Amino acid sequence: MSLNVAVLDYEMSNLRSAAKALERLGASVTIAATPGEMSGAEAVVLPGDGHFGEAMRRLRESGLSQAVLDAAGRGVPVLGICIGLQVLFEGSDEAPGVPGLGLLGGRVRRLETDAKIPHIGWARVRWSERAPIAPADPGDPSTYYFLHSYAVEPTDRSNCWGAADHGVPFCAVAGDGNVMGFQFHPEKSSRSGLALLGRWIAHVTEAVAA
Repeated sequence: MSLNVAVLDYEMSNLRSAAKALERLGASVTIAATPGEMSGAEAVVLPGDGHFGEAMRRLRESGLSQAVLDAAGRGVPVLGICIGLQVLFEGSDEAPGVPGLGLLGGRVRRLETDAKIPHIGWARVRWSERAPIAPADPGDPSTYYFLHSYAVEPTDRSNCWGAADHGVPFCAVAGDGNVMGFQFHPEKSSRSGLALLGRWIAHVTEAVAA
């Protein structure tokens, strides 16, 4: 029985590539643009690129923001990718005064670095022992594709499950319980990215079956 995953369509870019990567790994994917289309999902994925404020506006106006909060409250696993990770937090310096979903404590800050912004390209993630989807193989390169100018800062530092560097270190993977997210794009990160999504699917499937 394949995992039923709702990939949210709030018109913030990388929807199709994320959905195709999950399908390639055996998940049953539903593209959900409304709360009703999320019905029955065993896991929820928020993909996306773009501006924090615009992402939150679209999520609120479609009703998806409350639907995600309700799903997370029921224990449904939620995964955010790129801007999808950032909206899981309480707010962002990119859109002062605009509240995020608040599923993870902390804020999103602009990268303070002498390196070129936005950060575009490949970087290696150093995994925390707390991360339930860290690679078991020590030879896994854990190198992923990034495209961002802001990074999350969890209030509880133990909720940073993976870090990377772009002139300065930043949190690249964050999570707490059934909610987690990646600052990078696993669906654009070749074998390492597909392997990571495969571990997420296995982790969620095990949790759903428990």
